[in-house]
Amino acid sequence: MNVHRIEASVADRTITFETGKLAKQADGSVIVQMGETVVMVAATMADDPRDAHFLPLTCDYRENTYAAGKIPGGFFRREGRPNDKETLTSRLMDRPIRPLFPEGFRHETQVIAMVLSYDGENDPAPLALCGASAALNISRIPFDTLIAGVRVGLVDGEYVVNPTAEQREVSKLDLLMACSEEAIVMVEAGAQEVSETEVIDGLEFGHARCREIIAAQKELVAKVGPEKVVFESPALDQKWVDEARAKIGGALEDALHVRPKRDSYARVDAVKKELTSQYEDEADKQNAKAGFKAVLEEIFRKEILQDRKRADGRSFEDIRDIWCEAGYLPRTHGSSVFQRGETQALVTATLGTAWDAQKIDFIEGDVTKRFMLHYNFPPYSVGEVRFLRGPGRREIGHGNLAERALRPVMPAEEDFPYTVRIVSDILESNGSSSMASICGGSIAMMDAGVPLRSHVAGIAMGLVSGEGGAEPAILTDIAGQEDHHGDMDFKVAGTREGITALQMDIKVKGLAREVLEKALEQARQARLHILDKMSETIGEPRGEVSKYAPRIFTMQVPRGKIGAIIGPGGKTIRSIVERTGAKIDVEDDGRVNISSVDEESAALARKIIEDLTAEAEIGKTYLGRVVRIMDFGAFVEILPGLDGLCHVSELDEGHVRDVRDVVEEGDEILVKVLDIDDNDRIRLSRRAALKGDEEGDEGGEDSGDRDDDRGDDRGDDDRPRGRSREGGG
Repeated sequence: MNVHRIEASVADRTITFETGKLAKQADGSVIVQMGETVVMVAATMADDPRDAHFLPLTCDYRENTYAAGKIPGGFFRREGRPNDKETLTSRLMDRPIRPLFPEGFRHETQVIAMVLSYDGENDPAPLALCGASAALNISRIPFDTLIAGVRVGLVDGEYVVNPTAEQREVSKLDLLMACSEEAIVMVEAGAQEVSETEVIDGLEFGHARCREIIAAQKELVAKVGPEKVVFESPALDQKWVDEARAKIGGALEDALHVRPKRDSYARVDAVKKELTSQYEDEADKQNAKAGFKAVLEEIFRKEILQDRKRADGRSFEDIRDIWCEAGYLPRTHGSSVFQRGETQALVTATLGTAWDAQKIDFIEGDVTKRFMLHYNFPPYSVGEVRFLRGPGRREIGHGNLAERALRPVMPAEEDFPYTVRIVSDILESNGSSSMASICGGSIAMMDAGVPLRSHVAGIAMGLVSGEGGAEPAILTDIAGQEDHHGDMDFKVAGTREGITALQMDIKVKGLAREVLEKALEQARQARLHILDKMSETIGEPRGEVSKYAPRIFTMQVPRGKIGAIIGPGGKTIRSIVERTGAKIDVEDDGRVNISSVDEESAALARKIIEDLTAEAEIGKTYLGRVVRIMDFGAFVEILPGLDGLCHVSELDEGHVRDVRDVVEEGDEILVKVLDIDDNDRIRLSRRAALKGDEEGDEGGEDSGDRDDDRGDDRGDDDRPRGRSREGGG
């Protein structure tokens, strides 16, 4: 067995690459380990190419629950369809490696990452990125660019590479990036309103760490010495480009300037058909299509870099017209319409209780989400006809980006104990619908009365790199064609104070710091402009939640009283729910959330809980119920589940020979609390309640000495003292 093992030291962390031991029938397989987290990545290529016009690449990431010593939940007790985290990590693997395959490569290729061991501290996602690169490069697959992935945190003002789970909890920045030796190729980040400079410094810090990991991969590849399949990208004869330019160049340029988008796309398609219809041979038709594509790219880049203008006539910094409206739908808890140019999002906010929170079984442990954002992209939004299916990877990715952008401004659970679900339905799309979802989500939540700290806006930036000495063009608010033909898709979201989320995919090798700084500053100015427009629509959250939303009342009870609310086997809390119709959620710290659409039901539940958890006060008079009679006195329940002893000497003014001469079980009597001892035993007096405080106190002291045997009886352990008879504490 020919095993190769290489270690990379990154800051104070060690990443180990090993190959030759597991999954040897794959074209390339690597074990990547950091701490006790282990990820295996296997890359395999089909022998024959597919008849397709795209790269048939599939990247899959799976977290086996056995890796963390867990058995899956659910009926089947086995892993099912990938959860959102697995889907998002699969995208993170796909995005940086897909552009690095040779042009025209059509062999079906699959990269699978499996988490084999998880130590609870070291994140498997960057290991999967590193493993994908290593597995492809040591295989026969014609892929020869090494990349590495790292996570960067900002803890106490210091950048940390691959922070532990504990460090990520307090990190101001959570940045996952993939880099080649020369360039950053992919970035995914969430942040707590960080500055643009902090983001750039974090990117440079992460890129330096990636180079250290790439050096170890180089050593591994050299040791393996893979024999690569020879593949040459098909070269297009320049004559096809020249013919296309001569025949349809002018018409194509005119078609690109048509508005709206759908008319422009129709004109472009018509021009393409006009060109290909002039050829009968199928091979010539395909060459004509390739020439058409090259001319389209040529026109786009010439207009941007030489003419310094965009197809729709905007300057590089211009944002398309914005229209937004709050409260568009009458029965939702909150709603908005946000439109920028030809991108339109209808966004709703729904408020629920703790019972509506999403519970997810991850290998890190069970996670409860009380804020969710779901993104839908129906086919009519781009004028297409296709089957409606569940959300795909793109929809999940866009929704996660928007959710990550809005999460930092969400109120704390103790201040706003609602579960919040945002749904963004994209009704029209021509660029950056995820950013429209962020803007619409912020407005919809303010319309629903969610006390957001501030609005959050998002903007998509583009880059067309300079050619032949031309100055690079940074484009604000890119449209669909600019996204497709440009060299960078850079989405930035945040508040007036700073960045909350960032996503970047770069196609060019190398991106100077000055270009990044300019792009982020241009994005900041655009963000401020959009925030102004949003604030004109709704400047602050509504004063109260929608009348159709559940009302949640929060109260705090002593932790020792939680048992009194729950009752034996949950009997008490179930009876409160059945009696009032309210939902009750009791936290371990004594916080109780009572929710109901009907305020009267919630108020009744609150009153019952207050009574259950109330504590006796010395000197206060209560109307109590006699629950038990003994020879030495009567036990009187003064609060639900809480009783005290009214000694026979305290039942009446004169001498009482038999307790039953004064009271019977079930009688309601006025009693006053004389004392509560260190063991929470409550001493009551009916005489004091009837005669008045001063006389009652004196009488209680004198009569307490009348019968020594009675004093001993009060210490009897066969009765509850100041304790819930339901066993609730």
